[in-house]
Order: sequence, then structure tokens, then C-alpha cells
Amino acid sequence: MFTVVGAPGDRRTELFTAACRSAGLAAPRVVGWAQVLHGGELPIVPGSLLRIDSPGGDPEVDRLLRGPGDPTRVGGGARWYASFTAGLGRVAAAAAATASGARLLGDVDEIAVMCDKRRCHARLRSAGVPVPEALPPVHDYADLRARMAQAGMDQVFVKPAHGSSASGVVALRAARGGRVRAVTSAARTGTGLVNALRVRAYETEPEVAQLIDELAPDGLHVERWLPKAALGGRVLDLRVVVIAGEPTHVVVRTSRSPMTNLHLGGARGSVGAVRDALGSTGWERALDVCARAAACFPGSLMVGVDLLVQIGWRRVAVGEVNAFGDLLPGITGLPGTWAEGLDTYVAQVHAALAAHAVAA
Repeated sequence: MFTVVGAPGDRRTELFTAACRSAGLAAPRVVGWAQVLHGGELPIVPGSLLRIDSPGGDPEVDRLLRGPGDPTRVGGGARWYASFTAGLGRVAAAAAATASGARLLGDVDEIAVMCDKRRCHARLRSAGVPVPEALPPVHDYADLRARMAQAGMDQVFVKPAHGSSASGVVALRAARGGRVRAVTSAARTGTGLVNALRVRAYETEPEVAQLIDELAPDGLHVERWLPKAALGGRVLDLRVVVIAGEPTHVVVRTSRSPMTNLHLGGARGSVGAVRDALGSTGWERALDVCARAAACFPGSLMVGVDLLVQIGWRRVAVGEVNAFGDLLPGITGLPGTWAEGLDTYVAQVHAALAAHAVAA
């Protein structure tokens, strides 16, 4: 019934396989990303429902996407994106050529947009979804500071256009008097920048300039740093999974740093506390914004929306939309939704089967 393009042994693939079995289905056939990127024939099951998953952290796949080098290094996003989108094209062509066809659960063009922060931001903004104000393209640190001054911004998030998991993301504050402070998980080594599991700060202009100049060649997306709401002294945002158009699963991510990613020291917070702080009307409005963001990608069964809740609890904005944002272990669907009691993978299996039955 299902074919998965993913990384054999990856946790997402394993959880989706378990979800299929819990529904009484056979385990999906897994086509590895390495096989896709090598350009060979893809063994897609005729008539199957085809899920495209993250390339994962496989060193061989990373080499095929970014070229040789340390898999923990920061950078190479432009080459990664070109290789990845070429692979998406091969998957789509193989699905179309398969006898009886294979139905994609995620539109490849939409996945490509979500994996480019500039294109994703532009699509959301054009649809009227609230997003942080973005700067025009910047090419180096001097260009960035000039653009910030023109826009009247003294604090911004600098994001690699094709990054994930906060790799290379910089929270930059330029205070009056010339002081600068850049918070990031990028650590400098003798061979360049690598991803670290600890957030650090660079506080001299020469080292901040060097950091931005090293990230810039792969393309940057720069947006206003919106001050986030906080609970218990920790700032927060939300990862909201939207399945079949409905927000179904929510994780509150909290941190004492600007980076809320759980692998960077963030911690899960209380959904109930956030809901109480927003109030019933504010909560419904927040979920509606997530649904509107997901509606910008109608060919995708699932998206993960990063929702920024601003200080004062009255305004929200969409930071990113993730094509592979469903890895929320232990989280079940929101009470009152059709996904209540189901994890994100079981819910997707149910939604895919329901859509397949209607299409048939």
C-alpha cells in the first residue's frame, strides 16, 4: 500500500512503518535516498501511496547531496538544494511512469518551496499569512548591516536559505554604539564552521562579520527578529503539525536562548499553559494561521508549521513551514480533533487511506 522514499533505519521511517503495521497494513517498501541520488531505477510499488521523507543524517547521502566533507559542517546548502530537488524530480518521474501510477502524498514542487526559506516566505506573504518582515537579498556582512539600517531593524534572524535544524542560523542584535552580538549553534574549528549542540555567542564585529561572510555564498534569508512570548522565564514558539488541512498536533518549544530547537537545549513546554495565555479566541486564531499556512501547500498531506507567538500574546506569525516536520515522539493529537490519541504517523496513515478511498 505504501512506498517510502527515505533513509533506511531513520527514526521517521521506523515510526511510519510502525504506524502502517498498527493499521493492519504491510510494512512499506523503503527506497533509500542514496538509491535516488545515484540515479538508478526506483522500485516503486505500482499503485502505492508514496511518501517522501527527509534524507536524514546518512553520511553517504550527505556526501551525494553536498559533496565530500565532514557531515557536521555548516554550509553547502546551495549544492544540497540543487541535488535534492533533482532527486525529487526523479521520484516524481518514477511515480508517474509506474504502472497504475503511484500517488504522491507530498507534491515535489511544494517540498522544493518549503526547503527554500526565501520562496516559502514569499508564498506565505503573498497569501496574506502573517510572517516576519524580510530584508531584500544580502550578499555579505556589510550588505546586511546596510539593509538593516535602511529598514530600521536592529535585530534580525539570519538563516541559510536551504538549512534545517537551525544549522547556521544566527540571531543577530546590533545595538547602538556599534556593539553587536550573534547567537548561533555554529562553532568555529580549524577547518571552518561545524554544527554544535551548544548555542554560543560571538560579540566582536570582526568575528560576527566573518561568520556572516562565510554563510552568505550559499544564500541567506534575513527577517526581523520578533520578540517571543515567554513562560517561566523561557521564550517559546510552537511546532504545529497540520494533517489534511487541520492542525492536529502541537509541541511547545521553550528556551533561555533565541533558539528553541529541542536538540539545542530547548525543552518542551505546556500546551495547556500556552492555550490559557492566548485565551480561547487567541488559540483558535493561532491554529487558523497554521491552517492558512498549510493551505499554501495543498498537495502536501502534512506540513509542520513553526508559529511565533509574540510578546503580549496578541499576535502570531509563521516562521517556517517544514516538509518533514512530523517527528514529535510521544505527542498525540489535540483533544477534540479527529487525530486525538493518534501520533503524527498513525494520523497520516489514516488520513492517506481516507483520501485514497475518496479518490478511488
